[in-house]
Amino acid sequence: MKRKPDLLWVLVILFGLGVVTTGYTQTLWERQTATEQVGVLHAY
Repeated sequence: MKRKPDLLWVLVILFGLGVVTTGYTQTLWERQTATEQVGVLHAY
């Protein structure tokens, strides 16, 4: 019965890491698209 909580904690940690990484990549994508839009505006 000691293995179930460990598996639960592993899943919780993996889920947390996934949320953090997706949020981080989303902000990076938003910044990249924002800079690209600014570059396009400056080009015209």
